[in-house]
Amino acid sequence: MKAFDWNNPYPSVRIPTFARNVVSTSHPLAAQAGLRILLKGGNAVDAAIATAATMTLVEPVSNGLGSDCFAIVWDGKKLHGLNSSGVAPAAWNVEYFKRKYGVNDQGLANQPKRGWDSVTVPGAVAGWAALHEKLGKLPFAELFEPAIEIAERGYAVPPVVAHKWEAAAAELKDQPGYAEAFMPDGRAPAVGEHFRLPAAAYSLRRIAESKGRDFYEGELAEKIAAFSKQHGGAMTLDDLRNYQPEWVEPIKRDYRGYALHEIPPNGQGIAALIALGILERFDLASMPLDSAQSQHVQIEAMKLAFADLYAYVADPRSMTVTPAQMLSDAYLDSRAKLIDLSRASQVKAGRPDAGGTIYLTAADESGMMISFIQSNYMGFGSGVVVPGTGISLQNRGVGFSMDPKSANVVEGGKRPFHTIIPGFLTRDGKPVMSFGVMGGDMQPQGHLQTVVRMLDYHQQPQAACCAPRWKVNRDYTLDVEAAMSPETVAGLKAMGHQLKSVADPYMDFGAGQFIWRMSPDDADRGYVAASDSRRDGQAVGF
Repeated sequence: MKAFDWNNPYPSVRIPTFARNVVSTSHPLAAQAGLRILLKGGNAVDAAIATAATMTLVEPVSNGLGSDCFAIVWDGKKLHGLNSSGVAPAAWNVEYFKRKYGVNDQGLANQPKRGWDSVTVPGAVAGWAALHEKLGKLPFAELFEPAIEIAERGYAVPPVVAHKWEAAAAELKDQPGYAEAFMPDGRAPAVGEHFRLPAAAYSLRRIAESKGRDFYEGELAEKIAAFSKQHGGAMTLDDLRNYQPEWVEPIKRDYRGYALHEIPPNGQGIAALIALGILERFDLASMPLDSAQSQHVQIEAMKLAFADLYAYVADPRSMTVTPAQMLSDAYLDSRAKLIDLSRASQVKAGRPDAGGTIYLTAADESGMMISFIQSNYMGFGSGVVVPGTGISLQNRGVGFSMDPKSANVVEGGKRPFHTIIPGFLTRDGKPVMSFGVMGGDMQPQGHLQTVVRMLDYHQQPQAACCAPRWKVNRDYTLDVEAAMSPETVAGLKAMGHQLKSVADPYMDFGAGQFIWRMSPDDADRGYVAASDSRRDGQAVGF
């Protein structure tokens, strides 16, 4: 067991949870749904599926039945990676968007953020089925009982969800099906108001009975395709029928005697690995905790990682460099040398040698651990809700580029650049922690900041989770959380960091869930779990 400092120096309403079977996510009812499955004899994967299905109802501002998902699972002997992100409809290409939406000042096709032409084939339901087929224990249909019950009976809307719901309603109210599903009284529900989504119960039953196939080739698929056609979308029944999730080998980078594992591209997990690989060249532990000096080095490493991420990461079939080239020791050495310990720098991509999201985690007493993330993106995603089904659809098509020269250029059957990333930590090939920090571009930054706090500064998971965060924006300006000390903020400004407040009601500074295994060799010693106070959730266990 790592020698954590069990104090928490940050204001928080959360304390660590210790148990042999644990579920942690951003809504209590969803965490308890997973716990119900564990109490019935299910394993961590079963619990994660039950939790994920419930999250589509109780936190619809972040995910839905039309989401994508990714997972990293320790099955007791090895890690498995699942990429269940969707692909573009076959009809999509640059010319498709030029014909429909014209071009911008740069001559590139305009790209809608919402509506049917932002929707790629949803992968979450197929991901649930793939996880269960490979690693599940209880019958698939049983895993949906808690979610179906909540869809039919309803629940009281909690504070953070209500805030994000209200922020989205004005923009999305005219999207097909949105107001009927999510504005039952002509507005977003207020805190404590009762909300039901009985149409989702119907869909969940069909998903449960068909092991997910109805969503891709049955009645639900037909309703999705018909609604797409009705509103001028490109998605067809063939697009849905042909979709398959992909089992992948996680990529990793060693750091301070541990290994951080991430899903390989098309996701952005590699940015966390690049940044940590750069940071390993610096003695962070010699720099005071929460000091401007320590934060500066981390920020500079993250900026360098983002420069490479945005230049090179796409569907791996289109990338011009490999993850191995981006993570090589020689390349990371060269990137680390660009960091000035006293000044913020202007960054650009290097040249490697040629050659609105929910997160949950669960672990059980057999030793199985799962790191799982699911998202509609940008809050409610596309804003499209298929009538009579409760299926709200993601807008992951926004992740494509309209530049024909980009590796990430839009193309039918291709996966877009993706922001959601589950994380997993091992030591000497043994499981240590399943974790994630949801929130758009904040995700690899959250991985970086919390891992550094735990491994360099020995902060326990809940303290690392509660600590104030910074966020590097797409233009390399910086946001800092209000709780960060004025001395640290002043120090960052003095080093030349440009601070900018970005209004972002969906992503803000992210929200993490962490399960740390007390002994890599003995699951019976249980786990310690943390849940981020920036959301409504909790860690539960027995």
